[in-house]
Amino acid sequence: MAANLPAATISTAEPAVLGSGEHRYRVVENWAKLPKRWKLTDVASVAVDSKDRIYVFNRGEHPVVVFDREGNFITSWGEGVFTRAHGLAIDAEDNLYCTDDGDHTVRKCTTDGKVLLTIGIPNRPAPFMSGNPFHRCTHTALSPKGEIYVSDGYGNACIHKYTPGGKRMMSWGEPGTDPGQFNIVHNIVTDADGWVYVADRENHRVQVFDGNGKYETQWNNLHRPCALHCCGGKHPIFIVGELGPGMPVNRKVPNLGPRLSIVDAKGKRIARLGGEKGPGVETGKFLAPHGLALDSKGDIYVGEVGVTNWKTSFPDTPMPPQVRVVRCLQKLEKV
Repeated sequence: MAANLPAATISTAEPAVLGSGEHRYRVVENWAKLPKRWKLTDVASVAVDSKDRIYVFNRGEHPVVVFDREGNFITSWGEGVFTRAHGLAIDAEDNLYCTDDGDHTVRKCTTDGKVLLTIGIPNRPAPFMSGNPFHRCTHTALSPKGEIYVSDGYGNACIHKYTPGGKRMMSWGEPGTDPGQFNIVHNIVTDADGWVYVADRENHRVQVFDGNGKYETQWNNLHRPCALHCCGGKHPIFIVGELGPGMPVNRKVPNLGPRLSIVDAKGKRIARLGGEKGPGVETGKFLAPHGLALDSKGDIYVGEVGVTNWKTSFPDTPMPPQVRVVRCLQKLEKV
């Protein structure tokens, strides 16, 4: 199906540039060109395949929408399959791992939507905080051997490790604030050496483990880390999407996000994109960065759950229509 019209957006005289030094990015206006009368709603996660096709996992009528890197619509799939999009990961063979926290499953899919593997029983959550899979699982990551890690999630506080075929190998974690404990385990990535990085959102940290769940260290100085992306290589850097304040008492406090932070493998911040003046729909601001992906050129795709998060950030302000149409997906082009 061919795209007809680009979605409406907020115009600006000069493209906004975020970041500093070698980590500078230009906000691309009018990037996603949707078919007429289509819209994206709450882009929970984004993935990019080996051909620079961008997969947008969202909570709208068409759960997976696929674009090329210029933003031209290619196809969609997942209609009638997914309940509530949350996490999206991709392996070296371009298989997609779609984490659905609405029906408590992870589905491994081909790039055209064929389901190859389902982990979890649809609509059968494990008991709350039982440690058994799954209760509102949130994301997946793959080890160098193809083993599958699942962060679990909203109704659990643990990580599960599976064989490539979907057999559970082990689990770790429990509710709490100590090392190895979690308070909303929201996202997970791995690096080429097999280290596991977990966004422990409401503990305001990323925890680092070896491939068998042994706690190694943690990164602090983060505010509600939500999205997480490993940029790869022998000396990887990471992009962390941080949510803004979630409580009335600090809602209007500046410099708490939402924003993107770029950190090295020890968690040291090397750049920050946005967030100084709080959330907004203006170009150069974020609402709720929830999913991240990079293409081969180093451009960043940011999925945002602004519809879900709107009342948290702006309880007394009606939601403008562009939140549903445009501001759930941004492209940041490397300068």
